[in-house]
Amino acid sequence: MADASSQARKVFAPWIDADAKPFVRIENVTKKFGSFTAVDNISLDIYENEFYSLLGPSGCGKTTLLRMLAGFEIPTSGHIIIDGEDMSTVPPHKRPVNMMFQSYALFPHMTVEQNIAFGLKQDRMPKAEIADTVERMINLVKLNTFAKRKPDQLSGGQRQRVALARSLAKNPKTLLLDEPLGALDKKLREETQFELMNIQEQLGITFVIVTHDQEEAMTVSSRIAVMDSGTVAQVAAPGEIYEYPNSRKVAEFIGDVNILEGRIGEVLADTALIHINGVDTPVRTGRSVNAVAGETAWVAIRPEKMIVNLNAPDDMSENVLQGEVWDIAYLGKLSVYHVRLKDGRMVTVAMTNRSRETERTITWEDQVYVTWSPDASVVLLS
Repeated sequence: MADASSQARKVFAPWIDADAKPFVRIENVTKKFGSFTAVDNISLDIYENEFYSLLGPSGCGKTTLLRMLAGFEIPTSGHIIIDGEDMSTVPPHKRPVNMMFQSYALFPHMTVEQNIAFGLKQDRMPKAEIADTVERMINLVKLNTFAKRKPDQLSGGQRQRVALARSLAKNPKTLLLDEPLGALDKKLREETQFELMNIQEQLGITFVIVTHDQEEAMTVSSRIAVMDSGTVAQVAAPGEIYEYPNSRKVAEFIGDVNILEGRIGEVLADTALIHINGVDTPVRTGRSVNAVAGETAWVAIRPEKMIVNLNAPDDMSENVLQGEVWDIAYLGKLSVYHVRLKDGRMVTVAMTNRSRETERTITWEDQVYVTWSPDASVVLLS
């Protein structure tokens, strides 16, 4: 039986409630540095208790947008409103936010306790309250046995926890995180992602995270804003962005994908037929498409939704590609096949290794058939 927290997480979707008011509202915000536009007329709504990700490649403007939320950069135009208050003239230290930097910025001469307490002392909090808050934060990030250590005596993951505890100690309404897990190795990063989710849910604080790591954003986020060249390409829940990207750029940035160019054929109420360039059999989709016959379109299919076989399928009329196995990557739980089509294009198929057998039934240079269901096809018009 699922616990109460997992049930709460499943139903958390205030953005679909027309009466819900955003906690953070970014309205037509533009930021220019000289003639360069880093953020171009972006509008976003972030709701209370969301774990919201700004995802994109380096230079897309996500960190600049985060710094404007924190008050370290001032918008060239537009407004940032937090908890109903316009932040245009509010300095960083008076905003109801705190920021956790990628470098962690810990004081090397201070212990874990002293690092966490620093901001509280600056605010002249009473000593008893400081001690109570520090103890609570140390317990929260599970660093009880490391409280007297200094940063150089801690691992990367432990330093990350200290920085998180220090950021949370002042009880901000919104926590801004700039690539917080970038310095951690893959396994530790994956473990820490779930710790961040649990802490965020436990405290009920709105988290806004900047990351270029698609898996990280998919894991922790209630919603993701995919950014590209200073603009927002798509905002949606992780599953929607992965399964139904709204453009080739989003599809290619989020995970692996095969994209086949063609033209629209038949369009019906619940399906469409796409004629792929250089391929004899058309692609049938599980959804209709808002397009007309003859219009250029692209079909996106995720590798794990395809199957590669030595034998021809019973139905060769649609959703079939023929080619030669060009390369194979064994990844333990998966085998990834690169299949070369007749015209030289490559298609990637990822199949789960369900048995322990090391002998492959499909190997290099085999002539194979790649198939998938209509529901796996997503039609993109841009």
